[in-house]
Amino acid sequence: MNRGSRSGNTGSGNAGHRDVYGPRGGVNLPALRGHNDALVLDLLRAAGPAGLGRTELAARTGLTPQAVSKITARLGADGLIAEAGRAASTGGKPRTLLRLVPDARHAVGVHLDRDELLAVRVDLAGRVVAEGGGALDFGAGPEAAVEAVVRAVARVGDPAGPPLLGVGVAAPGPLDHRAGVMGRVTGFPSWKGFPLRGVLEGRLGLPVLLDKDTNAGAAAAAGAWLRATWPGAGAGARAGAGAGADAYAGPEVEVAEVFAGGGARTCVYLHIGTGLGAGLWLGGGVYRGARSAAGEFGHQVLLLDGPRCRCGARGCVEALCLEAVARGDVPEAARIVGEAAANLVALLDVDRVLLGGRVVAAAPDVFVAGVGAVLAARALDPARPVVALAGAGVAEGAAEMALTPLFGRG
Repeated sequence: MNRGSRSGNTGSGNAGHRDVYGPRGGVNLPALRGHNDALVLDLLRAAGPAGLGRTELAARTGLTPQAVSKITARLGADGLIAEAGRAASTGGKPRTLLRLVPDARHAVGVHLDRDELLAVRVDLAGRVVAEGGGALDFGAGPEAAVEAVVRAVARVGDPAGPPLLGVGVAAPGPLDHRAGVMGRVTGFPSWKGFPLRGVLEGRLGLPVLLDKDTNAGAAAAAGAWLRATWPGAGAGARAGAGAGADAYAGPEVEVAEVFAGGGARTCVYLHIGTGLGAGLWLGGGVYRGARSAAGEFGHQVLLLDGPRCRCGARGCVEALCLEAVARGDVPEAARIVGEAAANLVALLDVDRVLLGGRVVAAAPDVFVAGVGAVLAARALDPARPVVALAGAGVAEGAAEMALTPLFGRG
């Protein structure tokens, strides 16, 4: 199905960013009703509480005013949108503005790390409304992890609250995003071939999306601008967060600029926790590669004949970085990540390098400064990428993945 032109970009997987690549084209065909509904919802999501008028919606989607009126009536009846007031009159009748109703639906995101689990429930604007987590032994095998996910979803859920659209699960890679099947996770052979998505759908009775933790991190960075748009979002929405992975409040306005009009359109998210990986935001969406294997950042070799890595190779950036962290040399760990990031920047020519994960959370200034210094030293172009903290965590990105079908970006 054609999801509308976006200056050559199909828009596939573009969850939670401003419409900066040109208008998304609607099609006036009854068969595409769901697609056109999603176009309108996506625009209202980006507009925030101020909302948009029907005339603006028609202009931005390419739909007729009559079609927009029918769509907004349908969405209003479903409780997804509501009036946001009246626009100032320019001589005629004041226009009625429409807005998304964030609490009309919720979604859950789960970050399965190697030693802990974090689950969040978010509204349609991406704001965290509930969260919980605890220890997890990834090495105990898939069945134990499934039970932990089911319990976590129940803890953050609200049976009396808005309906859940689905559950996004972010896990260590490699994995097959399309099939929902785990791959040969380094150090955990029992996970290979496990159909995690299908098993969880059977247990939860909800749609489940499975992706790598780094891809979810990239999606979270893309959605951070939206949470900054809505009052009460961002750091305040995570009050009481524990000390687990990604339990820190990054500079959301900085991340917002990545996706605002005129801002950067490509970035890499580097996750540094129990392992190292990268999420690639290229061409307006998460780039996963032909086999969902893109972003294996941690296993590029920086030092021939260096220390043995869990993957079996020697001198991988993951082994070097985590070894430096273990001996307390955080500046050296940041420098190592910077060298690997510089390789990635030289290869992909991205605009931003965003950092996240528990190791970064423990020393954010050291990592931003250390990675930035290496990129500056190795830059071949004066317009080098900006280094910043990611404004949201992997669990939020997993929830963002579960929201994408409603907004036509799944």
